[in-house]
Amino acid sequence: MSVSLHTQITHDGSLFKVEVISWTDQQGRRLTREIVRHPGAVMVVPLLDNGRFVMIRNERIAVDEVLWELPAGKLEPGEDPAHAAARELEEETGYRAATMERLGEFYTSPGFADELMHVYVARDLVSHTQRLEPGERITVELVETLQAKKMIREGVIRDGKTIAGLLMHLSSQEEIH
Repeated sequence: MSVSLHTQITHDGSLFKVEVISWTDQQGRRLTREIVRHPGAVMVVPLLDNGRFVMIRNERIAVDEVLWELPAGKLEPGEDPAHAAARELEEETGYRAATMERLGEFYTSPGFADELMHVYVARDLVSHTQRLEPGERITVELVETLQAKKMIREGVIRDGKTIAGLLMHLSSQEEIH
């Protein structure tokens, strides 16, 4: 790995910051990359007792589409990921979980960002009230396992973190059975 020679912050916003990093590689070439620095995030795979997933339809301004997703959100400074997962589950779906089990983690886009997504499975769900943030337009949908697999296969679910989270959960179940 190379050693950074120069780092310049070109954007410092409420969601992320952008750094321009310049260094010299082993061949003596001067290289520059723009890196998105993100505080990390959580995603929840909510499971009802009947095996259905609690998913959301989320209006995403960046892509001008309503996407099928699992509940997710940004970590607050110093926030425990399990706490953030419980918070996001309740805010976006209106459900609370008696059990929140860590499933794993992954980098969302390591080619240009350092965002680390922590994934949890929520079980023993109890319905409460959604607490959407200003500007969020989210509806809750219940999805069967076979339907979720088909939605991934057919490109209906297009959110990468949701695809990763569902596949992480499904592969963990295959090991057990």
